Amino acid sequence: MSEPDVQIPSAFDPFADANAEDSGAVAKDYVHIRIQQRNGRKSLTTVQGLKKEFSYNKILKDLKKEFCCNGTVVQDPELGQVIQLQGDQRKNVSTFLVQAGIVKKENIKIHGF
Repeated sequence: MSEPDVQIPSAFDPFADANAEDSGAVAKDYVHIRIQQRNGRKSLTTVQGLKKEFSYNKILKDLKKEFCCNGTVVQDPELGQVIQLQGDQRKNVSTFLVQAGIVKKENIKIHGF
């Protein structure tokens, strides 16, 4: 007996666009600026994805002086070096990076809230 020719539709993946976007993010070298809520009103701004050729400590020093906040550079096993700043500095950091010529505006992704 031969089996009938039945076409089974392929499964629909609702997250296909999101997965394609994630894989493209690595290729396009986006800089991700995120906010993490701490306790109460306290928050933390993280900057990841800057090119390795930049001195993270010098960028951090300028950011701290410009926005009057404290910060640090953290070494993450998955993400590499990440800049952390106290407070919600997302818009400030994005404008600073564009004005300093470190990143183009279209390569910055701001996340949170």
